[in-house]
Amino acid sequence: MSPPSSTHQAAIIGGGPAGLIAAEKLARAGLAVTVYDRMPSLGRKFLMAGRGGLNLTHSEDFARFVSRYAEAEPVLKPLIEAFRPEDLRAWCEGLGQETFVGSSGRVFPKAFKASPLLRAWVTRLESLGVRFALRHTWQGWDADGALVFADAAGRTVTSKPDATILALGGASWPRLGSDGSWTGLLADKGIAIAPLRPANMGFTLPWSEVMRGRFEGEPLKRIALTFEGRTVKGEAIVTADGIEGGAVYALSGPLRNAIERHGHATLHVDLRPDLSPEALEKRLSAPRKGQSTSTFLRKAAGLTPLGIALMRESAPQLPLEPGPLARLIKAVPLRLTGTKPLDRAISTAGGIPFTELDGNLMLKRLASVFAAGEMLDWEAPTGGYLLQATFATGLAAARGVLSLLQIPDAALTSNP
Repeated sequence: MSPPSSTHQAAIIGGGPAGLIAAEKLARAGLAVTVYDRMPSLGRKFLMAGRGGLNLTHSEDFARFVSRYAEAEPVLKPLIEAFRPEDLRAWCEGLGQETFVGSSGRVFPKAFKASPLLRAWVTRLESLGVRFALRHTWQGWDADGALVFADAAGRTVTSKPDATILALGGASWPRLGSDGSWTGLLADKGIAIAPLRPANMGFTLPWSEVMRGRFEGEPLKRIALTFEGRTVKGEAIVTADGIEGGAVYALSGPLRNAIERHGHATLHVDLRPDLSPEALEKRLSAPRKGQSTSTFLRKAAGLTPLGIALMRESAPQLPLEPGPLARLIKAVPLRLTGTKPLDRAISTAGGIPFTELDGNLMLKRLASVFAAGEMLDWEAPTGGYLLQATFATGLAAARGVLSLLQIPDAALTSNP
């Protein structure tokens, strides 16, 4: 159906999930909405995130779910309560994209990819009257307070809407659209910006030539990683200059912070998390019968060549006694010396602090300008938490616009 006519206009800068969900919310309430994006198509990072399976959200207990946002939990919890994981699943299924819960508790669309969902979503937005201005690069505001853009031909385009939502993303994978250039535009307006830093990224460490030459690209499966008392089970991958992977990403925030403070961080790898230290020591007490150390470790402890090589990185002369050897297997120390760069990170930490925003996500220094998504100062591990908070903050900003303009709210999950 056609959206109701409105004298109110809203501009949304950024065509990712936060911007598009805000556009849908506002269009359903009858606003004339234009989404601006500097790229030639919408949702490029959204599509990239879905190439290996679009992890929309997570099915775990809500209290545990919101705890994943660490320091940002107090401010994000009410926003996510207003659009919970089950609401995101219902919205997705309203677009004809059924969802399922994987074995890890993560939630995916049955199509698995992001492209069918995005196509259905854009079709819905067009039916609601949302206008898309692609290849429009935001350049700030002019002297009269109008938004200024450069179009594909380099011409200046201005707009003075009743409200603006900034949903420009972070600075990871800048070739997909979000390059963090907005930080300077807001800083010029006196808005504090927490430095943009990599999140959910890999780390560097000085591997030996043997590790680099033989094991680059090899996975460490069924391991557990421990840092600062927190343990995560999963997998990791050896890179030419370090380590990355899901289990590493889950600890990336504390690891990054420690490296920033001390110049390094020691991550411990449990190569056999399924065995207790006592059970492992018992296995290692078996007679070696002339076997080489590698053969013995493979047969008695079930270690892979990569696991054995990892042990030798920290202890070239492996312990001979079962007790010390078992303790090493259960906690191989890796001395991380740096983070992989921001442009290769999955997501971005830093951005606009919540202290710069009111309860409706409006910038305190810029009336009628709201912010949402990854450009806000929060971070979360992979597993569906990133997209859930991105959607929730986009909707919160849209509700803020409706409150500002005194327009009644409109349900998001109703059919267009």
